[in-house]
Amino acid sequence: MSQTITIDPVTRLEGHGKITIHLNDAGEVENANFHVTQVRGFERFSEGRPFYEMPSLMARICGICPVSHLVASAKACEAIMAVRIPHTAAQLRRMLNLAQMVQSHALSFFYLSSPDLLLGMESDPVKRNILGVAAAKPELGRAGIGLRRFGQHIIELLGNKRIHPGWVVPGGVTEPLASAKRDEILAMIPEAHKNLRLALDAYKQIASSFKAEIGVFANFPSNYLGLINDDESIEFTDGALRLIDAKGNTIEDGMTATRFTEAIGEAVEPYSYTKFAYYKPLGYPDGSYRVGPLARLNIVSKMGTPQAEVELAEFKQLAAGPVESSFHYHHARLVEILYGIEKIEEILSDPKILDSHVRATAGVNRLEGAGQAEAPRGTLMHNYKVDENGKILWANLVIATGQNNNAMNRGVLQAAKHYVKDGKFTEGLLNRVEAVVRTFDPCLSCSTHAFGQMPLEVSLVDACGEAVDRVVRG
Repeated sequence: MSQTITIDPVTRLEGHGKITIHLNDAGEVENANFHVTQVRGFERFSEGRPFYEMPSLMARICGICPVSHLVASAKACEAIMAVRIPHTAAQLRRMLNLAQMVQSHALSFFYLSSPDLLLGMESDPVKRNILGVAAAKPELGRAGIGLRRFGQHIIELLGNKRIHPGWVVPGGVTEPLASAKRDEILAMIPEAHKNLRLALDAYKQIASSFKAEIGVFANFPSNYLGLINDDESIEFTDGALRLIDAKGNTIEDGMTATRFTEAIGEAVEPYSYTKFAYYKPLGYPDGSYRVGPLARLNIVSKMGTPQAEVELAEFKQLAAGPVESSFHYHHARLVEILYGIEKIEEILSDPKILDSHVRATAGVNRLEGAGQAEAPRGTLMHNYKVDENGKILWANLVIATGQNNNAMNRGVLQAAKHYVKDGKFTEGLLNRVEAVVRTFDPCLSCSTHAFGQMPLEVSLVDACGEAVDRVVRG
């Protein structure tokens, strides 16, 4: 008889999701899906608010990557204002976004994925967590904590809060950088380099032992999207988007935030509250693509900082063209952390970094604006429409997790078919199916949104778990 295997919840993720694996009568995997089961409606919450409130409001979407939402939202607001922010403000934003990338990548690699990598996919699930890593590999555990602390403390120094800072505003930032804070950040950089090098060396030593996982962890040709500078170096805050195909050929280049809103569509599947982004000229699902660390390193030809440049060249040796297996997201995250540390140090050497001119002001000069930035998990886009008084009439957010959604589902199916045979499986094999999702580091709270009246099911359950009432809309 047919059977359904349910993994609920998927562990070590940011948010709530589950996996269902459907077996046919012969016990072979017929289909598998990754379901995002929570829903939030920040677009609708924001309607009626003044546009200049949007950055601080949008930061509340996520406690892990609030800075990315701050930056993308502020850029959308600046498109409405039709202003160019001061140089120093742009540099300070770039540093803030890089600090968030460092701390978020450290969280993903050390806290969420390293238990699989360092302790083993088949290790005792009771110990397969960050505490188990700290006990078995104390030096690496301390390195992970140290890298996360490095990024969070920079956010706190710049924005006065580690989570949901209100420092980024339409037009720039609210206050300049003080020399004492600059010196404090510079003093933290040597330790950050030491911790990153320890992690990168440890990863390289163990990566070859995961050849089987590399082969089936979302290992297939796809398109890739990410921000890039004019010199083809990596970018997180400014620049424009490049979309490449599975062979590395450019599909579209110089994609602005406005063009993103025109070219990227969002499909809906009945099993998830997260939409499926795709490039409209190619249709759905052919126009699906991947974003995030793997995509960014596939797109760029250089990093722009010396040590990260060396690591990128080594990363590129993993494949003749784009690196396909999503297992390599782990490697890419560590390369990006190294870049972030180097770039932060470079930004702090800018002779204008302490300049007091950090904000431009203007009112409503356009009735629509879009802004994009790279979140740790990939490209993030905010698009707003306002009335003549600046009141939000409509908003849309396209989140990195939605852009990776098709690849995550294909990856879950690929791994499930490999690991579940004749209806038989073990906890360790199912953990590998979960681990496919972890490679993407999805942020499920960020990714769920809806326009208009969406289908919704609400069940009322009593203390014994029995359904008392059920209401269905749509």
